[in-house]
Formats: sequence, C-alpha cells, structure tokens
Amino acid sequence: ARGRLSIDALCFGHYTRNPDQNATPLRSLELFTGAGGLALGTHYGGFHHSGLVEWNRDACDTLRENVAVRAVPGIGNWEVVQGDVRDLSYSDFGSVDLIAGGPPCQPFSIGGKHRGMRDERDMIPEFVRAVREIRPRAFLFENVRGLTRKAFLGYFRYLRLQLAHPAVRKTNGSTWEDHLARLEGVDGPGGREGLHYRVHSRILNAADFGVPQIRHRIFIVGFRNDFKTPWRFPEPTHSLERLLYDQWISRDHWAKRNLALPSGPPARLQAAIGRVSTLFPPSTKAWVTLRDAIADLPEPQPQGCEPEVLNHRFQPGARSYVGHTGSPLDSPAKALKAGVHGVPGGENMIVFDDESLRYLTIREAARVQTFPDEWRFLGAWSEAMRQLGNAVPVKLATRLGHSVAACLDPSDA
Repeated sequence: ARGRLSIDALCFGHYTRNPDQNATPLRSLELFTGAGGLALGTHYGGFHHSGLVEWNRDACDTLRENVAVRAVPGIGNWEVVQGDVRDLSYSDFGSVDLIAGGPPCQPFSIGGKHRGMRDERDMIPEFVRAVREIRPRAFLFENVRGLTRKAFLGYFRYLRLQLAHPAVRKTNGSTWEDHLARLEGVDGPGGREGLHYRVHSRILNAADFGVPQIRHRIFIVGFRNDFKTPWRFPEPTHSLERLLYDQWISRDHWAKRNLALPSGPPARLQAAIGRVSTLFPPSTKAWVTLRDAIADLPEPQPQGCEPEVLNHRFQPGARSYVGHTGSPLDSPAKALKAGVHGVPGGENMIVFDDESLRYLTIREAARVQTFPDEWRFLGAWSEAMRQLGNAVPVKLATRLGHSVAACLDPSDA
C-alpha cells in the first residue's frame, strides 16, 4: 500500500553512463574503498577500476564476495587490494584517469575525538601522495563536513592547497603550518608551474540528490591543469521544500500511499513549512523518505532463519533514549554512522507510525545508502552496519562520477 520507486530508478536513474564500446575506457583507482559505495558510483558513472584498496578485512570480504558472484554487471575483473595504503606502490597500477576515495573521517567527525591532523588515523596525506605520484587527470575526495568546522578551517585550506599543488612536498622537520605557508606562496598566478589542479569543493546533502537519507558530506573534485574543460558540481534534483509541499499543502503524499492524513506536522517542521509557497510547488522532486525506500521489503526474518531477502534479518535490542530516537518513516533517514565505540543505535533505528521501534536490517540500511539489492554484506550486523555507515551513498556517487566522466573524454587521454 506504500508505493516505492524501483531500485534502478531510485539509485541510478538516467545517470548510468554507456560509453562507446570501442573507446578507451576511463580508468580509476579507488582508495579507502570500504564496502564499495563510491566505487559502485564511479563504476556506474563510466569508470573501469584498476584496483580497490582497503585495509579492513570484513570490508574486503564484502568486496571480494560481490566480485566473485558478479553482483552487478561489469565487476568480474575488479582487483581488491587488502593492505595499508601507506605501504602501497602506485607504479603497479599504471596510468589512471581518476583517483577516488574517502580517507578515514574519525579524526574530523563530530562523533570522534576531534584530534584532526594530530590523529594517527588521518590518511589525508596518503590521498595527496597518490595524486602526486599517479598524476591522474582528476580526483574525487569525500569526507565528513566536520572537516570544514571552524577548528579545522586552517587544515581544510591546507588540504585544498596540497591537492592543488601536490608536487610541493612537505620537507622533513617542517610543520604543516610551514608547509601551508609554502603552498600559499606558490598559489598565485605566477607560481602555478608544473603539476597543479583546479580544485572545487562543496558540502552536499545526499537527500538533495534522491538518497533517502539526510547526509551532509564535503566533496573535493580536482582536474589537472592541462585539462581545460570546465566543470561544476551537479545541481540538486530533490528538496525538503517539495516534500513539505506534497505532505502539508497539496497533501498528495499521503493519498498516493493510501495513508491516513496526520493531524498536523511535527513542531520541528513548522518554520520550514511556513517558507513554502502555497501557490506554486517547487520545481524539484520531493526528498525520498525512509518509508518509500523500504516499503516493498517483507518483514525481517528472526535470527537463525534464512531471510527471504538478502541481509534482511531482525536485530533485537532497539530502544529509545536521549539523543537516540530513530528515524521517522515520512522523512529521509538520519545519517547512518559507523561509530567509534560500536555502532550508534539512534541513527540505525526506525520509528513506526505507532511509535514502536526496531533497528534497521542490513538490507534496509543498504537501501538507505542506495546500494543495489544484489550487493552482499559480509560480517556480523554491527560490522556490516559499520561498513554501511562509512559508505558514500551509491546514487550520489553515481551522479558525481558521471559528471566527472562526462568531462574526461577518453579520446583526449
């Protein structure tokens, strides 16, 4: 009774790229691959992966399993490289058009210890090293928006300048502040000689691109200086304003799903509703809700039973407490989080219409991250949810991957 878009329309739509079969394929190297959200997106966007690098054993098992069963077309020859990126020799991968990855974000996450550039888990320098040594025509970097917090703004500028001028290396014994000063000295028009990149950065909310999840992340995209084709971030296709219009002005949202009309909107939405025109609906599509994302899934099977749907088992123990209240059905889900000390419960719970609660199953969380239903997640529930909490939503990654691929004409390689 609660209709849902097909998984292909929800995740990929018309963004899947179908390049000329006779053209030289665009090649990419995926770093910090995790469960493969960004890798799937760039794959659907038109890139052939030279390698997928990841150190976590369970995430590597997930990747290898999906490659082995060919979970989606075209991935049968993906090479999964398990190991520490700091030990990687990039000469093994040959020429690469794109480097993509999201270095571990805990150093800059609101949910982490906030140690930032003093955190030994900061792998951002390794992403910069990959750009310096491989010299790809483009790169795609993803991280938590906490990287742009006031406390880290100096380091964020430092990151952008390192990616703009990766050949200007940090010398032994110098601080990152010393290195920043050197980078600022070469960033002017007269100093841009040798390898450098045009750098674009923006915080994107995945919900604005049809992902059923409110997830803000910083993306940094760069193009090598000898590649002159202009590029800009894709424009949002979905909006909260359209969802509010459909729910509380036209009220079509409820009728189309055969749902009873609620008595009124939640108090937290009153101010936002007041800013929506009652005469003209926004031209965007409505945010995709958690209800629509999971509506066609059956009830999850108990532990120990073979699930009807892959990775769709009931996880007991959900409860609500201050700061952990779950996601209502008629909004996009809260951002899934990986957690520092175990998986946070509040971001991984559903609040049903009768106010009952339960944890998202792995498959439901995968729907929230717009993974295709064929994608298998290995490991215990907590480990699989950690993989999902670290992932880039596939649909957003596809949109970005396609926009980058559209600028990189293989005939110009």
